[in-house]
Amino acid sequence: MTGEWPLKRLLTEAVGSGPRSADDMSYDQAREAFERILAGDPAPETLGAFWMANRWKRNTPTELAGFVDAMRERSVDVARPDADPVDCGANYDGKSDTALLGVASGLVAAAAGTPVVVHSADRVPASEGVAYRHVLDELGVETDLAPAASAAMVDEVGFGFYPQSRANPGVDALLPARRNLGVRSFVNTVETLANPADADAHLGSFFHLSFAKKLVGALRESDQSVDRVVAFQGLEGYDDVRPGTTRFADWDGEFRDDEIETATLGLDGDTAALEVTDVRADSARITEAVLSGERDGAFADAVAVNAAFRMYARSDVETLTDGVELARKVLADGDAADRLAALRAFDPGERVPERAD
Repeated sequence: MTGEWPLKRLLTEAVGSGPRSADDMSYDQAREAFERILAGDPAPETLGAFWMANRWKRNTPTELAGFVDAMRERSVDVARPDADPVDCGANYDGKSDTALLGVASGLVAAAAGTPVVVHSADRVPASEGVAYRHVLDELGVETDLAPAASAAMVDEVGFGFYPQSRANPGVDALLPARRNLGVRSFVNTVETLANPADADAHLGSFFHLSFAKKLVGALRESDQSVDRVVAFQGLEGYDDVRPGTTRFADWDGEFRDDEIETATLGLDGDTAALEVTDVRADSARITEAVLSGERDGAFADAVAVNAAFRMYARSDVETLTDGVELARKVLADGDAADRLAALRAFDPGERVPERAD
């Protein structure tokens, strides 16, 4: 690979001098660095050192934008559905303690007219927890999908899944090296911004508001055409909203943040009310029970609130309260259960692949 900035030079001259004295990379340097990583250019020792140096110094929005654009050009196989969905970029390393409600929430949003896209890999480090793919597999949904089939799933069902192994194979190939590293790196952030459906709206999560600002900055400075970002404090870093007093951020060219009490949206209680024993199996059972109307209480309330955030992110409702009311309506009407049946029945068949220009 040609270029002026192999990783070893970046370590020596920029990021590798320690957390207090390290320099930040320019957009071009960061982009070249991740292009080299995706091409398998650096030695394993150099790659590990580069990841750790960036972890210590913490990446800027400009650096993340460079990484994202390199990934989108070199690795992501974009397949844009006719619908314009909300891109749900949950942390790929998944959940370990609380139910994963994004499948149920996404199907409720889809039944209400908001198409939703989710994407994940299989047991991503560092936590290697349960992610979207595992719950969908447990529900009997086909997940080994080519990107064109994922796009067709969005258009036919209103909810689509893009597996990293097919939609972002270059990053997927880094999993063994990431497991050997043993801790999170900037790749954990970058992969959530893959946006394989080329959606205009992104829904994400954060532990601290400063990360939400960094996430928005990365998307603003990247080549992506995302024009709306909604993010909230998520359970275990995932895109399930944390019950109680919770912050959320909203960007559509102007950054706004607010604090909400989820009880005002009908979600009482605390995190303990959403804990389960077997995250994969219990999440699938809860999804079925909530969508069929057989289960109410904290899980049903959480599904309605999370569906409302998806509708709100796409500007399909004016307020979260409006979204919760609509979510409860489609649950009561059985429309969300119909979406689950359609998802299970989806046949990927032979799809003609289409790449975005």
